[in-house]
Order: sequence, then C-alpha cells, then structure tokens
Amino acid sequence: MTIEFSKKLSAHETPIPGVVLYDLPVHGDNRGWFKENWQREKMVALGLPDFRPVQNNVSFNEKAGTTRGIHAEPWDKFISVATGRIFGAWVDLREGPTFGAVFTAELDPSQAIFIPRGVGNAFQTLEDNTAYTYLVNDHWSADAQGQYTFLNLADETAAIDWPVPLDQAELSDKDKVHPRLADVVPMPRKKTLVLGANGQLGKALRKLYDGDASVEFAGRAEFDLASEASFASRNWKNYSTIINAAAYTAVDVAETPEGRIAAWQINVSAVGRLARIAVEHDLTLVHISSDYVFDGTRQVHAEDEPLSPLGVYGQTKAAGDAVVSVVPRHYIVRTSWVIGEGNNFVRTMASLAGRDVKAAVVSDQIGRLSFAEEIADGIRHLLETGAEYGTYNISNEGDPQSWADIAAEVYELTGASSQAVTRVSTAAYFDGKAAAPRPLNSVLNLSKITASGFSPSDSRAALSAYSRTLGETAID
Repeated sequence: MTIEFSKKLSAHETPIPGVVLYDLPVHGDNRGWFKENWQREKMVALGLPDFRPVQNNVSFNEKAGTTRGIHAEPWDKFISVATGRIFGAWVDLREGPTFGAVFTAELDPSQAIFIPRGVGNAFQTLEDNTAYTYLVNDHWSADAQGQYTFLNLADETAAIDWPVPLDQAELSDKDKVHPRLADVVPMPRKKTLVLGANGQLGKALRKLYDGDASVEFAGRAEFDLASEASFASRNWKNYSTIINAAAYTAVDVAETPEGRIAAWQINVSAVGRLARIAVEHDLTLVHISSDYVFDGTRQVHAEDEPLSPLGVYGQTKAAGDAVVSVVPRHYIVRTSWVIGEGNNFVRTMASLAGRDVKAAVVSDQIGRLSFAEEIADGIRHLLETGAEYGTYNISNEGDPQSWADIAAEVYELTGASSQAVTRVSTAAYFDGKAAAPRPLNSVLNLSKITASGFSPSDSRAALSAYSRTLGETAID
C-alpha cells in the first residue's frame, strides 16, 4: 500500500448533502507514518460540524473482499482507515429529495469522510488486514439498533459497482437479506418541538408548519414547563430544535407575591432546564424575548443594548435571556407588542369600536406592532438559513406609533370614528391602579435581521389586513 504523504487538510463536497470527504495530512519516514486523524479545532474551522463524538469504534477485517453494510444509523460518524484500503459506498436513506443518492470512493489512511445521521454506510476491503475506524456522537446500545435503516448491498437502484463482486465477497447473512430501496422506510428527520403551541405565536407556528410531520406542537397539557416530568418524558436524541414560545406574560400580576413566583418559575427556572437539555443534546434553542428587558429610555433598542428591566416580568425575561445565551446553538428572538390569534390589544379595540364604546388609550408609549405570523416567518428564516446564532430583534417594520395611534387606526379601519379614542399619559391611565412599570420606548432596531436576508413587512399594512380578518369573524 502506498500512502500519499503531506497532503493539505482539505474538504470535498459530495452528491449527498452533509457527506464531506476530507484529505488528511499524513507524515511518514523510514519508521512508518503519523496522522492527526481527528483534530477538532482545525476540522471545525474547515467546516466540519462540531458533532461532539463520544465513542470510537474499530472494525478489523482479515481478508480483502470483506463487505459490510449498508447501515444508516441514528447518529453522525467520522470515518477513516487506520491501515489498509477500502472501497466505500454511501447511500442517502433520509427523508427528503436526495433519498437514494449514492456516493462511492476509495479510502486509504490519508482520507476521512463525515457521514450524517441517516446516510447508509458500507465498505469493502481492498487489502488484507484492513482496519476501519469511526467516531460517533452517540453511545451504541442494543436498543438503538431498532432505529437503524438498512439497504441491500445488491440493490439495483443504487447500482453500486463493487470492486469484488458480491457473489465472491465475504458478507454476513443479515446483510444478504436487507430490503431493496423501494421497500426501505426512510429515516425520519429529527423533530422540532414547539412549546407554548396554543398561544398567539404558537398558533402562528402551527399554521406555518401545517403538514410538516417533523414539527411537534405542545401546549401546557402536553408539556407543563412547571413539571420535571415533562422534561424527562421525551427522548431528546430524536430532536434537533426547541422553539420556546411559552412564557408567563401577566405583567401586572407578576408584581404580586404569587405572580412573582410563577413568573420566575416559567420564565427562568423552566428556561434553565430547556437550556441544559439543549447543551447536553446539542439542540438549537429558539427563545422568545421581550422589549420589557429594557427600561425604555433609549429611542431605539439594538440587540447589544445592556439589559435594564423595570418590573418583575421584565426581570424574569432578562434572566431567561441570560440563561439561553450560554447555549452554543441559540436564537433569542426579541419582539414587542405581539398581535395574533386570540385576545390582544387590536382585537379589544375593534370590539370597543364595534359597540360604539369610547376608549382612553396611552399616547406616550411608542413602538411597533409585531404580528405573530411575522415572528413565525422570522424564526423559520433563522433556522432554514442557518443564520449566525445569537439575538435578533423581530417586529414589523414602519414608522413607530403609540398605543393611542394604533387604537385610532383600528377604530377607523372598523368603520368607527377615531375621535372616540382619548389620548392619555401612562401615569394618568394607571393612576390609582396596581400596575407594573412599562418601558415608554419599545422600538426595536431591525437592521440585524434585515441583514440576514429577512425583510419584515410594514406594520400598518399588516394591521389593515388583520383588521379585515376581524371583520369576517365575530368579535367578543
């Protein structure tokens, strides 16, 4: 066997998405050779997923022509040859448009290949005494074998051109009877779990992902954030993403002794549990934040503004943001003035207008509406484009307005007179009432999400469209 020495560490894409072939530097002299088979820092910098291997396996094969596979396992693998030479064959057995795609290559110790979860792996030895090694990012167990997907080595659709004909090769009895491609059940994608699925944003996410079997929705009945049992009831290895759209949002009640406990339990303690799960299982955690993490003294809030919450609710949301920020794969989606399906400010104003009721509305709190469908679209954009992890402001675009401006517009859109809206200050509106402090300026800077390729729609246009939907349904 001749090994090419001193290759430059490099990556080569293949026809199967996520399968990448690597050239490895091998250094040799009269004594033999040495290579860095796995070097996390260099390889991650080259683009190899930081897949956090936990087990190293070696397959020793005494004779040339030994053939193993095609097995698709529920974990990622980094494969190389320790000694000898192999013909490798890989078939995409995942759900999706590339199901059945094939890639083959000969590997010696100067090469390695990364195989994502669900891609079938097989090899045939081309020399005696060949050792085939692989790092995996989950621990093998007998139970895990029930999640494997198999393909027959002789499948006519894959049509792999084995160097040693299969009738002359060394095969296991099990590999001889695996199904053809037409009978293979594709390995399902890892799931996304949406928590708070019955809230305004949760309902928008339900609508957005309708028909996508890989997205699972859980309201309080299916996943109680206050219960340890909810966190222990799922096999988190089957998930890739958690979208936490659940929160304690009773801003004024949070100022009471009972409300303070509940707010901290849901907005901080439960978020801490989600963050721990995300870290332990290498999940992406999407967490919804709020303009209430700021005191509102700045006219516009950027993502990097220091947190300065005024009340208990804002304090718990700020603490939750801090917890989520330590998760390597996280998106903190900060939004404001959310409007979606269910009870909300716009719906209330439309109801008052429809009953010819005059309304006193604060005019010194300034911001933009954030329609739940816009936030949901923004979340999907971040996940599908693989945007850089971190915090993103998402609201609708357009000129900032006060609550009174929005109320007057709703009255006009529903056919009532805007003169029925009386403008009052926050101090006057809450005079004599037990209420949490509110930020007066809630306008979010949208330049970061826009730079990522997502363009929020105009808030006033969205309000007009939303108001028409209210006219088509009964308003309580």
